[in-house]
Amino acid sequence: MTRIFAAAIGLSLIAPAALTAPPAMAQSMEVTRAGDREGFIGPSDKFSGTAYIEAVFPNTEPFVVNAGKVTFLPGARSAWHTHPAGQMLVVTSGTGWVQERGQQRQVMQAGDVVWCPPGVEHWHGATDKTAVSHIAVQQFKDGKNVIWGDLVTDAEYAE
Repeated sequence: MTRIFAAAIGLSLIAPAALTAPPAMAQSMEVTRAGDREGFIGPSDKFSGTAYIEAVFPNTEPFVVNAGKVTFLPGARSAWHTHPAGQMLVVTSGTGWVQERGQQRQVMQAGDVVWCPPGVEHWHGATDKTAVSHIAVQQFKDGKNVIWGDLVTDAEYAE
């Protein structure tokens, strides 16, 4: 009983400090409306076809990750690329493809979650007939969250 009481007293002293938000965070809840976030068309040196990118949350203190919602129209895809700390894709709508260099492409569809390990070269995007949207979540490592490679050729995309 004495140990339980001592533990409770100890927790009551440190819990408020553990629950205090870091100074960089807002001290009240923030809601960012979907229409308030700006998006842009992915640049042609990193995407083939039309890919619309919308920042969900940036890499700002105290966060160590960033995320974006990416919508690929039919035929659109990213260039080959890697992520120093890996990448998680949460497919929110449609059907698309994802491929690791040297492997068969795989179907990804709404509800699927794709893990791309650190340093694994891959691409992802829509199928030739269907659009796909996903939330891409990646962590920064040594100031980078992605290392871009060559565009995926039409022949590679069709494999």
